[in-house]
Amino acid sequence: MLHDLIRIWFGWVQDWGYPGVVLLMAMESSIFPVPSEVVIPPAAIVAAAGDGRMTLFGVIVAGTFGSWLGSAITYWVSLWIGRALILKWGKWIHITEDKVARAERFVARYEMGGIFFARLLPVIRHLISIPAGIIRMGFWKFSAMTIIGAAIWCSVLAWLGAKVARHDPEIAQDPEKLIAAVKSESMPILIAIVGLCALYVLAMRLTAPKKP
Repeated sequence: MLHDLIRIWFGWVQDWGYPGVVLLMAMESSIFPVPSEVVIPPAAIVAAAGDGRMTLFGVIVAGTFGSWLGSAITYWVSLWIGRALILKWGKWIHITEDKVARAERFVARYEMGGIFFARLLPVIRHLISIPAGIIRMGFWKFSAMTIIGAAIWCSVLAWLGAKVARHDPEIAQDPEKLIAAVKSESMPILIAIVGLCALYVLAMRLTAPKKP
């Protein structure tokens, strides 16, 4: 089933252009399991083809806007329905009370910096909007960090997509192969991001006021 979904999503990017990128990245930034690796890289490949349908900059802008849109919707839904209902229905999509509690503590402790780094990390970026809404984090602060983090991530994926396409121009015809190639190329970047996150958390802990 996932194989078929990936091909459908892949087709949306190739056939719909920017609207497809916006829609899929909005889904990716909510609770829907759409991998950004199947959205931005193929869009970058279409842009690199130079047929005038899309540009690399346009792909990054569309991806960033879609990420913010999905995150904003999730934020407001979480703020509106509250923690109790999220815990009641979240189990159906593997959102447990422990996960919510951990995410709440993370956002409450690291606030804007936490949102920024969460946007760069797989899995975490899908759910970070939920605790931000639950604890009623300032929406404009949340939006600013979401946009900056999403723009960086979309830029990385767009660059990787164009790089992979240069080595294998036919890769756009094989979604699974493209995803595997992009993940392989992005591993050093992800390791660097995780390292920066660790340094940020360490710095926050070292500079935190000592408890009496």
